[in-house]
Amino acid sequence: MLDFALFGSVFVTLFVIMDPPGITPIFLALTSGRAAKVQRRMALQAVLVAFGVIAIFGLCGQQILDYLHVSVPALMVAGGLLLLLIALDLLTGKTDEPTQTKDVNVALVPLGMPLLAGPGAIVTVILAVQRAKDFGDQLSVWLAIVAMHVVLWVTMRYSMLIIRLIKDGGVVLVTRLSGMLLSAIAVQQIANGVTRFIQGA
Repeated sequence: MLDFALFGSVFVTLFVIMDPPGITPIFLALTSGRAAKVQRRMALQAVLVAFGVIAIFGLCGQQILDYLHVSVPALMVAGGLLLLLIALDLLTGKTDEPTQTKDVNVALVPLGMPLLAGPGAIVTVILAVQRAKDFGDQLSVWLAIVAMHVVLWVTMRYSMLIIRLIKDGGVVLVTRLSGMLLSAIAVQQIANGVTRFIQGA
């Protein structure tokens, strides 16, 4: 039997952490200048990568972290540093990478991970799966995960309509704003990881 309360709890938690509205300007900044077909493919790739990472950690995340002797704070700091590098590129306007490389990198990193499948989402899923007691609870958790990724895909897929309205000048502005916001997210994630390191020491 599906537990709608558990479904809602997991879905809302993931929605807040993965933040579909917040990912929109970053997606627009990272995919601007590409053909619509490429943008649609990148949106789908990013969601599939994020779901794959989330699913792997949901099934055996704790075992992976224990085997590698990696703590959650270390995961948070690493993800924050990676986001900071991407944010600096957006702020400085570095767009001189080959198109094919950029397409692959943007879909996998930073969109798929760590923006969508970041430390917060990974830990949330690990805990939710561990706390699910029976088949109904497990079904509720995984349906919430799938529903969240569908929302993410729809958000990114149709955010591309905004590019047609704001034109090139607007894209540059969105790119700079996204870089600033992403750098703040990265610094906050690093700070949270360091704080948890200190608390755990």
